[in-house]
Amino acid sequence: MAVLADTALAQEFPALDREGLVYLDSSATSQTPRVVLDAMDDYYTHHRGTVHRSVYPLAAEATELFEGARERIARFVNWGARETILTGNASEALNLVAYSWGMTNVGPGDRVVITEMEHHSNLVPWQILAEEKGAQLRYIPIDRSGRLDLSGLDRLLERPVKIVALTHMSNALGTINPVEDVIRRAHAVGALVLLDGAQSVPHLDVDVRALDCDFLAFSGHKMLAPTGIGALVAKREHLEAMPPLFGGGEMIREVKLSGSTWNDVPFKFEAGTMNIEGAIAFATAIDYLEHVGMDALREHDLELSTMAIEKLGAIPGVTVYGPPPAERGGIVSFTLEGIHAHDVAAVLDQEGIAVRAGHHCTMPLHAKFGIAATTRASFYIYNLPEEVDRLVQGVKKAKQVFQG
Repeated sequence: MAVLADTALAQEFPALDREGLVYLDSSATSQTPRVVLDAMDDYYTHHRGTVHRSVYPLAAEATELFEGARERIARFVNWGARETILTGNASEALNLVAYSWGMTNVGPGDRVVITEMEHHSNLVPWQILAEEKGAQLRYIPIDRSGRLDLSGLDRLLERPVKIVALTHMSNALGTINPVEDVIRRAHAVGALVLLDGAQSVPHLDVDVRALDCDFLAFSGHKMLAPTGIGALVAKREHLEAMPPLFGGGEMIREVKLSGSTWNDVPFKFEAGTMNIEGAIAFATAIDYLEHVGMDALREHDLELSTMAIEKLGAIPGVTVYGPPPAERGGIVSFTLEGIHAHDVAAVLDQEGIAVRAGHHCTMPLHAKFGIAATTRASFYIYNLPEEVDRLVQGVKKAKQVFQG
């Protein structure tokens, strides 16, 4: 049995209390446990106030909860609170680096290196930046197994490279990339490294200090927290040198008609009223994950993905994409020969199985494999081995419906 395979655990997630539902789309958005919902309700019921700007009790309590949440979010990835920017999601954090740091530091002829497996959020901003600044955008290729091909990385790093931006874990293949090697080689030529941790931080024990990356972006809604909250953690020297991306309240120190000066980091990147309840809930979700244990979660992912790959791969006509289970997270993307991924997902939906079908915001990756779309099942702490069996039976039914 999987480490976390416990029906009592699954019952802690109210949205899963639906007859026959098998939720296998956590890579898109995870479910939320009652304790996190209670934390949001507690803020609205007992501590509803704005942060940083007032001294009355409600505001003081809200500020304490909000800044305490920032500290817990930072500590989860072994980083400092004052070097942790709270954002709306990982996409916003990635864009913040591209537009604030990138527009300031990347110029004509400079090179930005990303990979062919990037989510559009870590691809499109760099395309825009390269076009705007006259920079070169180059890609680390992926091989047919879904791994990065690093054999040509040193050549990619020969020109003046300013930054390497890559996903820590692929949202489409589940591939866990060898980011330690990439970071070491990039730093050796003076390039910075941005990690998209939207998939890795919810599933792995990510230690920013040990990795020595320059920036890490991640989202709350993929790790039991609500939507609308994420984080960018970064080395302080970069944040100090970066201009703010948004203007407004809180991010300023002084405003005159002749000009303005900026607040300290992290506040100069947090314009306007923040998602206070989201941050509080994010920290509560982190407490929940730490109670479960990230090592236990990793073992759980490994067992379920191994089971899914073996059983799906045994179905004639099914192709599973990506590396072996030991090199991936709890994500299994596949195609069924002769049947569109959306049709497979539609049959699974009729069986109560929620999966994602499409290109998963990784169109270049799918083009590399010569396919338009895949069906993706993704697992988290509330999934059970019998749900993998339900998935397999559903795929077999899809095959029968369309092929007889």
